[in-house]
Amino acid sequence: MNVSVLASSLIGSEIIKIGNEVNEMKRNGAQIANLTIGDFDPSIFPIPEELKDGIVSAYNDHQTNYPPADGVLPLRETISEILKERFGLEYSASEILVSGGSRPLIYATYLALIDPGDTVVFPAPSWNNNHYCHLTSARAIAVETDETNNFMPTAAQLKPHLKGATLLALCSPLNPTGTMFTRDQLTEICDLVIEENHSRGINEKPLYIMYDQIYSLLTFGVDHVNPVSLRPEIRDYVIFVDGSSKCLAATGVRVGWGFGPTDIINRMKALVGHMGAWAPKAEQVAMAHYFGKRDVLDSFLDLFKSKIQDSLNALYQGFLALKAEGFQVDAVQPMGAIYLTIKIDYIGKSTPDGEVLKDSAAVNFYLIKEAKVALVPFSAFGNDDTMPWYRASVGACTLQDIKDMLPRIKVALDQLK
Repeated sequence: MNVSVLASSLIGSEIIKIGNEVNEMKRNGAQIANLTIGDFDPSIFPIPEELKDGIVSAYNDHQTNYPPADGVLPLRETISEILKERFGLEYSASEILVSGGSRPLIYATYLALIDPGDTVVFPAPSWNNNHYCHLTSARAIAVETDETNNFMPTAAQLKPHLKGATLLALCSPLNPTGTMFTRDQLTEICDLVIEENHSRGINEKPLYIMYDQIYSLLTFGVDHVNPVSLRPEIRDYVIFVDGSSKCLAATGVRVGWGFGPTDIINRMKALVGHMGAWAPKAEQVAMAHYFGKRDVLDSFLDLFKSKIQDSLNALYQGFLALKAEGFQVDAVQPMGAIYLTIKIDYIGKSTPDGEVLKDSAAVNFYLIKEAKVALVPFSAFGNDDTMPWYRASVGACTLQDIKDMLPRIKVALDQLK
């Protein structure tokens, strides 16, 4: 093939692959509850009306030229205020970078810090770190987590892998699990990073943390914590990834922001600029106005979070009820984001047709066919395909959809032997 080694060896998104197959089945008439993509159905979860009006107004006001490379100043100033008010974080507008969603920021963080062969440590499951390691020729170390700590990595699990590493990629609330760090868990990890950096020579790269908190405004009775608030001395080694995509159901609006040490943010600014991965100017202008209206923002978040939580709780309680009936299932209590972690332990079972479900993907496609429900196995997030855990995303289903699917799941599982 006349393409690069990188292009020929790149693996596409497993989540998108499953989602595309489900969408094709739906186009052919199948009625499937799609719990795969971490996105929102706008007919169920529309963006705030005030934000939509602001975007239209900004286009009518001819805000259609190139934005500044780091984002329009009013938005960066508003973000600075939000960070201080909601998280106690002091970052000036010059330490904030706006981009077209959070993905360019994650990629730019990797590109700014990682040389080929550098070590990146991240938990499994987690979203896309394996792919970003491949794109940057990093040495990837996926640290297996488990339900004991809600699939959040612990200091004890990470410690053996941090010596000589360049980047520790963390996320809370975590995609795919919807679980979060406790204050003590994250403090212990920060102390490990501080200790590791104190042990390095002056000519050695430090160990950095990339802290993805894109779901930080979508939490349910659990306090969001971050490394810099817990250990201010770690500030020079933390790059945050954040944005509006999830908290405003605005995944297609493409306004994300990162913040961190000035020198690294400036280098990321150049990288994002060369990629042309800016957020559209009209959307930036509208977002600055919208986030400036704190009462409007809070009113939206209250209703939005309540609706998300109702869906997550209905699915959670439904699986606990199945477990109580003797089915080999379980679920982890939702804490944040739009995800529920579900266990469906039926690998090795036989379908009524005599087919043996050999891995988590086979169980998933059995449920798609028989229960008209699509999930994402944790194998799409770096785990082994024999792991019986799945991500369920509730952004594209109504509460009634979720209630309706639970009896179908029960019938489908009851047929397995």
